[in-house]
Amino acid sequence: MNRQSNENCRKDFSCGSNCVSTIPSNAISLANAIRHKTPDARAVIKGGNGFDEICGTVLFYQQKCSVFVVADIHNLPKSDKYESIFAFHIHSKESCTGNSENEFANVKAHYNPDNKKHPHHKGDLPPLFGNEGKAFSAFLTDRFTVKEIVGRTIIIHSSTDDFTTQPSGNSGEMIACGEIKQQIKY
Repeated sequence: MNRQSNENCRKDFSCGSNCVSTIPSNAISLANAIRHKTPDARAVIKGGNGFDEICGTVLFYQQKCSVFVVADIHNLPKSDKYESIFAFHIHSKESCTGNSENEFANVKAHYNPDNKKHPHHKGDLPPLFGNEGKAFSAFLTDRFTVKEIVGRTIIIHSSTDDFTTQPSGNSGEMIACGEIKQQIKY
């Protein structure tokens, strides 16, 4: 999205009382608006070695000026070794593959086309908060469009993101991955 279109989108957020906003006024309205809508993109999350049980989906719904992201993850690790907060990032490459040292090495770095410092990469997402091995997150972002992220990967890390350490927030090992694929709409 170019700067001009972002500025126009931001104007939509500040509608007065006599204006109908293009963004629903609360989470329930947004949830109802997408409840029966096919997502524009989807990532099926699968755990890596030692985390085989992790599974879930991340759905991406393009709005006029933002993307609504819904993550539903199951079987996250629960132990003293792992916190219940997991870093969550979009990475720049398309394949959840790697090598013997890092099975997700081919995802490369965070999606960061503007070369910004962490945590201002376009691929920096809010963390997942685990609850008895499950995590659910829904948020709205204007950092990227669905078109920009299709063909990239999304990673769950073993630790929380410190939002400071460069280049990736000292987030721990990559424990699960999903490839972001465009959904076919009928």
